[in-house]
Amino acid sequence: MNKMSFVKGMGAGMIVGAAVGMVMPKKSKSGTVGKAIRSVGDVVENVAATLGL
Repeated sequence: MNKMSFVKGMGAGMIVGAAVGMVMPKKSKSGTVGKAIRSVGDVVENVAATLGL
């Protein structure tokens, strides 16, 4: 795997994530924390799958 393509993909993902975070409506803190924890878990699983771990 080319390291540069990985860096480009990570950069694009961060930009898309930031854009989605700005567009989504704000909700209560308790629900937001739970969703954030699930999202981090999903991101870790996706990165691990991409790297073949």
